[in-house]
Amino acid sequence: MSNRFIGARQTTLAREIHLTGTGVHSGAPVSLTLHPAEADTGLRFLVTKRGRVVAEIPADVAYVKNLTLCTVIGDDAGVTVGTVEHLLAALRGLSIDNLYIEIDSKEVPIMDGSSAVFVDAIDRVGIRELSEPRKYIKVLKPVRVDEGECWGELAPHTGFSLDVEIDFATPVIGRQRLQFEMSPGVFRHELSKARTFGFMSDVEKLWKAGLALGADLTNTVALGEDKVMNREGLRYPQEFVRHKMLDAVGDLALAGSPLLGAYRSYKGGHKINSMVLQALFADASNWAIVHAPKTRTARPALPMSIGAVAAGAE
Repeated sequence: MSNRFIGARQTTLAREIHLTGTGVHSGAPVSLTLHPAEADTGLRFLVTKRGRVVAEIPADVAYVKNLTLCTVIGDDAGVTVGTVEHLLAALRGLSIDNLYIEIDSKEVPIMDGSSAVFVDAIDRVGIRELSEPRKYIKVLKPVRVDEGECWGELAPHTGFSLDVEIDFATPVIGRQRLQFEMSPGVFRHELSKARTFGFMSDVEKLWKAGLALGADLTNTVALGEDKVMNREGLRYPQEFVRHKMLDAVGDLALAGSPLLGAYRSYKGGHKINSMVLQALFADASNWAIVHAPKTRTARPALPMSIGAVAAGAE
């Protein structure tokens, strides 16, 4: 393969990014700094307290601790970071492989309820290509999990595709299904701005449970009995299923490397997404690590189709 092969190398950020915001469940202020990292670092959370790192938590399904309304990862000492999925979706969606994510709270800031703020910040600083070839997790055999009428499955595929279907009793959402062959361009334009959503009827129950304390109309699509309560309406047709797809990109980032596989879910969510990864890794014959072809010279990373990499994977 020639050195014209785009996206064969691992990536990181060109420069550091600093963001502040609020935790959607805790309501607490959060400071977040994304630090460039060397090849084979992966995505790793550095939890700080009074300026000192108290825990380093890999973005890996083995570290998942809770999946109630968001994805929470943590270490054995009880240090956790929640609502990681929107940030991880932006990183995996834009093909960023290596990063230290410094955070001074128990929750990634919700921003506007989507990945858009993270994507915009990444676009401002740029992505740097590293010298090492990118590693992929190639799905070798179909795996499936069922929980009641909900299910999710991964099947062999030359790229990374998402096929997500949701079905809510409310006529505001109803049944929605979309499928995309994923790439940085598709993620940026079709999914990144899709916001999290919730029902007004659930608000009091969530507050009593200590959840959604930071949720408001600036970061959540609020649904009444028969309408969207946000004055600006929706950002996309079928924004609800698009957000579920965004969540899936973030949750599946916990594989630890980009996936070469086709993901399909019906009435899924964080739990189903995580269960599918656990089922994949439960049997070593289900998957293999493959590398993109080596190239001679590094250069700035460009938007690309993961399927193009798969075609040259060894």
